[in-house]
Amino acid sequence: MTDELWYNENHVWILIEENLARIGISDYIQEQLGDINFIELPEAGDKVVRGKSFGHIESEETVFELIAPVSGRVIEINSDAADNPVIISEDPLGDGWLIEIENVDMKELKSLMDQEKYEKFVKELSK
Repeated sequence: MTDELWYNENHVWILIEENLARIGISDYIQEQLGDINFIELPEAGDKVVRGKSFGHIESEETVFELIAPVSGRVIEINSDAADNPVIISEDPLGDGWLIEIENVDMKELKSLMDQEKYEKFVKELSK
């Protein structure tokens, strides 16, 4: 198992803790979004599929599609963040997490970027 964040190219992170995975958005993308007004997330029991949308975030600037970094079954949504989306802007890598899933295929992590690769990816986008 791992205790580090992994990222997809859609700026969604995942943290694996034992048999569960917590998912959220990167600090970089929350800065790009500006003030977040609304989030739509799946419900507990729903399946998420790697590379497919599992919800969206609406800000004053845009609507941002949330693309799953791995597949699994939703066991919990962060109702605090859903009720008060400013939490996502204030702490996207902590209290602003979005969903927790189980039954993650650990092989799918190979397609993701570790922190170092993600930082390089973001630098390239900023050029």
